[in-house]
Amino acid sequence: MAGKPRVGVLALQGDVREHLAVLTALGADARPVRRREELAAVQGLVLPGGESSVIDKLARAFGLFDPIRAAIADGMPMYGTCAGLILLADRIDGAIAGQQTFGGLDARVARNVFGSQTASFETDLDVPALGDPPVHAVFIRAPAVVEWGPDAEPLASLPDGRVVAIEQGALLGTAFHPESTGETRFHQRFLARVHARSGADAPAF
Repeated sequence: MAGKPRVGVLALQGDVREHLAVLTALGADARPVRRREELAAVQGLVLPGGESSVIDKLARAFGLFDPIRAAIADGMPMYGTCAGLILLADRIDGAIAGQQTFGGLDARVARNVFGSQTASFETDLDVPALGDPPVHAVFIRAPAVVEWGPDAEPLASLPDGRVVAIEQGALLGTAFHPESTGETRFHQRFLARVHARSGADAPAF
């Protein structure tokens, strides 16, 4: 349908279906992206949770690494959750040998700062940019932002000060998984950027 934003979810590994479901429910034309031509057909891209080093390797194997970096440089809106946040960061703590990121977000992100899968937890976060109510956040082998540049803006942090949501220009990242809890406001924020870049009116969610 005319007016629907065409957005993709990088579908190499991770929780792809959950993001597609949220974006579709919000009225987007959401589709998996595995090839260069599929990336070229969308106006925004979600980088899902999963294993950041695996997604990195697969993106290079599928010929998507450089096109995604070019899309970021060109201003395409992107939203990364958990592993996706790591992939957007310019710098990583705890990277495996040879691991690369798409970059674009002037931040240093530490991998697995909260421990293993068994150390997963849930909490409520105040996110002033989203208003009330608080965001119920699920952290699964999650990263955290430990350093950021002047153009990046933290959106949410834990009581100990570790930043777990951040944005910079067209890039948005969360260390947690809104797609698994019914929380849609981060996806709405992403889609609003897609609409703004296309020159269309922002949707009324």
